[in-house]
Amino acid sequence: MQFDIIIVGAGAAGLYTALCLPQHLRVAIVSKDDLKIGASDWAQGGVAAAIAPGDSPDHHYQDTLKAGAGLCIPEAVKFLVENAATSIETLVELGVNFDRTGEDLAMTLEAAHSHPRVLHAADTTGRAIVNTLTEQVLARDNITVIPQALVLKLNLDPETKHCQGVSILHQNQVYPLQATAVILATGGGGQVFAQTTNPTVSTGDGVALAWRVGALLRDVEFFQFHPTALTKAGAPRFLITEAVRGEGAHLVDENGYRFAFDYHPDGELAPRDVVSRAVYNHLQKTADDPAHAYVYLDLRPIPPDRIQYRFPNIIKVCKSHGIDIFSQPIPVAPAAHYWMGGIAVDVNSETSIPRLYAVGETANTGVHGANRLASNSLLECLVFGQRFKEMEIENVSDSSPQKQFFTFTDESWMEDVSDLEELREAVRVLVWDCAGICRTEKELKLGLEQVQEWREKVSTLPIADFFRGESLNSIQFQNPTAEEKLREAGEIFNLLDVAYLVLKSALFREESRGGHYRSDYPRSRSKWQVHTLIRGEEWRTS
Repeated sequence: MQFDIIIVGAGAAGLYTALCLPQHLRVAIVSKDDLKIGASDWAQGGVAAAIAPGDSPDHHYQDTLKAGAGLCIPEAVKFLVENAATSIETLVELGVNFDRTGEDLAMTLEAAHSHPRVLHAADTTGRAIVNTLTEQVLARDNITVIPQALVLKLNLDPETKHCQGVSILHQNQVYPLQATAVILATGGGGQVFAQTTNPTVSTGDGVALAWRVGALLRDVEFFQFHPTALTKAGAPRFLITEAVRGEGAHLVDENGYRFAFDYHPDGELAPRDVVSRAVYNHLQKTADDPAHAYVYLDLRPIPPDRIQYRFPNIIKVCKSHGIDIFSQPIPVAPAAHYWMGGIAVDVNSETSIPRLYAVGETANTGVHGANRLASNSLLECLVFGQRFKEMEIENVSDSSPQKQFFTFTDESWMEDVSDLEELREAVRVLVWDCAGICRTEKELKLGLEQVQEWREKVSTLPIADFFRGESLNSIQFQNPTAEEKLREAGEIFNLLDVAYLVLKSALFREESRGGHYRSDYPRSRSKWQVHTLIRGEEWRTS
C-alpha cells in the first residue's frame, strides 16, 4: 500500500510518465478500467513533430500560438516544440511502428499546420503508441498496475497540505495508498456533454479531485468540439479524424455544397473551432431540426488506394454501420472532443499543491491556449511525461502499520444511486444544451442554477461521505454490488463538479475566443486576453 509515486490514469500520459520515472522508484498506476481503455487509445490522427526537412520547431511554435488564439503560454509551447524530436526518437526506440515513406517517417498535413508534420500509424496512431507503452510498463518490475480502481479523493497532510497519496475503491474495498508524490493523468471530461467522441471513462476525474482539495485550475471554459463525428442512429459518436480532410476529403451539405468556405478561406482545413461553428451555423440555417441534423464528409476526392492505406479503421467502422465510404459520404456533426482547460501546472508538471503533479489532458500546461492545434495532444503527453526522467524524491518509509479493514454493513447509501443514475444523463444533456458550441448568458445562467441545485441535493446524501474527510478509512463492503454502485456515484459527483466549473467559467468569460464561443459576445476582446483562474469558489483572471 506504499509507493514512491502513484500515477492516476493509464493512457499515453500515465504510461509514458511511468516509463520515464527512474527505475529505482516504486510506482503504482491506478487505472479506472483495464489498460488501453482511454482516449489516447482512440486517437486516430497522429502526433505532431517538426522533424521533416523544410520544417522547424519555430514553424510549429508559430502555428501553435496562432491556433491558441492569444492564450498559449509561450515558454510552455517553446518547451513542447523543442522537445518533440526527442520524444519521437524515444517512441521509435520503444518499438512504435509509425508509417514510413521508404526509410523516412511519413508525414501528413492537418488543419492549421503550415507544414506536413503529423506522424501516424495508419488511422490508429493512439492505439499503436498505447499498445507499445503498455507492453513496456508490464515488463517493468518497479511498476505495479492496479486496474479497475477508482480514486475517490486525494489525501493531503493535515499540517503541510502536501499531497501524500490517494484513497481508492478497489475489489469491493476502500483504502488509502500512500506515496511521496501523486501524478494525475486521468484524461479529459468529454462525458459531461451529451455528444462526445470521448470514451465513457472520460468523466473529468482529475480536475474534480484536484479542485476539491484546493488546487488551482486554469481556462476550464475552453472545450474543443470536433467538427466531424459519425452521426447515425444507433452508432457511437465515432471521430472521423482531421487527417481525412488533410488528405483531401470535402465537407458538404445534402446538396453537395462545400459550405465551409463561406465561414473561412481555408474551408475544411480551418481550425477546429471554426469548422465546428461552420457546421453548427449551416445546420441552423438549413435544417428543420438542427439538433439532430448532420452534414457529410466526402472521401471520394481521395484516391481509393490512399484511403485503403491511411484509413483502414474508418473503413471498417463505417462499414459496420452500413456506410461504404468509397461510394457514399459519411454523415457527420460536431461533438465535444478535447478539454484545453484543466489543472494549472508549470513546465515541470507541478500543480499549486506540493507533491501533486498533472500530465496530459487533465493538466493545463498552457500549450493549447484557447484552441488546441491538431495532433499536439499526444505530443504534450510525451514531452511533459519525459520531464519526469529527472525526478528524484525521498523514499517512503515502510514502517507504517498495516491497515486494518472493517466491514461496512450499512447499505442505506446504496438507495441513493438509482436517483443519481438518472441525474448523470440529465447533467450531460443540460451541459450540451447550455454550454455547447454556441453559448449565451441566459442559457449559461439557467444551466448553472440547475447544476448548483443538483450539487446541493447530492451533498446531503449519505453516499457523499465517501468523498469527504481528511482520509478515508479502510473499508470492506459486505454487499458484492457496493463497488459498482459507489463507482457510478463517484463518476456522477465528478461530472457534477465539472459541469459547475465549465458553466460558471463560460459565464465568467464575456467574449468569444478559440473553443469558447458566446453568441452574445461574438468577438474576442483585448481585456479578456488573460487566463481564467479558479481556486475553490474564487474566479479571477491572471
